[in-house]
Amino acid sequence: MQSPRSNRVNLAYNDAELTIVQEAAKRDGTAVSAWVARKALAVAKDQLVPVSADAREVLVELIRSRGELVRIGESVGSISTCGAEPGTRLVEEAVQRVDRATLQLMRERASRW
Repeated sequence: MQSPRSNRVNLAYNDAELTIVQEAAKRDGTAVSAWVARKALAVAKDQLVPVSADAREVLVELIRSRGELVRIGESVGSISTCGAEPGTRLVEEAVQRVDRATLQLMRERASRW
C-alpha cells in the first residue's frame, strides 16, 4: 500500500508549456498534478526515459529500416546466386540508413548516459 503524498513541489510553466502538459494529462485521463507527479517519479526511477520529438523520428526510421532489412534479406536469400547482386546492394543501403539513424540517436542520448 502506498503512503499518502503529503510533500508538495511547486512547478512553473509558461502558457505554451502548460498547454502541452494539460493535453498530455487529458490524453491519459488524469489531473495535471497527478500526471506530472507520476511522470516525474517514473523518470526519477529510470522507469521512463524521456525522448524528444527528434529522437522519436529517429526511432521510427530505425523500426522502418529494420522491417525493410528483414524483407530484403528474405528476398535476397531466396534469389539464386547469379541474381543476388542488386538485392545485396539494397540490403547494404538499408543497413547504412539504420547505422546513420542509430548514430544520431546515440549522439542525442550521449549527454544522458
